[in-house]
Amino acid sequence: MDHRTAKEYLHIRDWLTRAAHIVRAGRDAYDQNPLLQEAGDSLMMKIGEAAVRLSRAGVAPPPGISWGDAVGNRNWLIHQYDVIDRDITWATLERDLPKWSAACADAFAQALATLTAPPLDADQTPPKHPL
Repeated sequence: MDHRTAKEYLHIRDWLTRAAHIVRAGRDAYDQNPLLQEAGDSLMMKIGEAAVRLSRAGVAPPPGISWGDAVGNRNWLIHQYDVIDRDITWATLERDLPKWSAACADAFAQALATLTAPPLDADQTPPKHPL
């Protein structure tokens, strides 16, 4: 995994973690707090933008994930902000985004390994991938 892809995946991981915090606060807190609603929207927009970048870079999504779904959600939130249905945004936060966390777990681990690996010396060659 290249560094740019790794950074995008770790951004997604962090945004999914924050979305899980919103869900843990509960639906009542979400419904009553416009800041939680805006935070959830912002996180989904960021995830969608990262999906745009990964898709443009030719990175295939993990099984069970569609970059297009995240991009479509992002576009809706950005362009239809005046008609956002909080039942739908809550369902996305509560039901869909945890599936992303699970589906991307291996990519998150690989991204972390990529960014924490010691740099190669100029005369070293990268190890052969076993696959």
